Amino acid sequence: MEVADSGEKRNKGLLGRKHLAPGEGLWIIPCESVHTFFMRFPIDLVYLDRKKQIRKLRSAVPAWRLSACLSAHSILELPAGTIRNTHTECGDALEFSPVPLPNEGSAGMETRAE
Repeated sequence: MEVADSGEKRNKGLLGRKHLAPGEGLWIIPCESVHTFFMRFPIDLVYLDRKKQIRKLRSAVPAWRLSACLSAHSILELPAGTIRNTHTECGDALEFSPVPLPNEGSAGMETRAE
């Protein structure tokens, strides 16, 4: 899970990418709305509150859409089909743990949803 926690990273989001592979995603924090203008592929959206509890889900959102959840504090952008394949539901609580990046041992850390 890549983290977009700065203005520059949040503004760019997934723009310019051709796809998200299974298991990949972008966690935009803080964020309560996104758009898919100029996107090349559909994405699943998972809206989380401050306690990382799911407040809203949107599956396979195509290009040229707006989506918002005013009670959200952050949003996960995931490959289309992830919500369905993982049986994710509103009310579920997510937990995030740091994991070592490949080829960096314990020196580098990233945030990953489990």
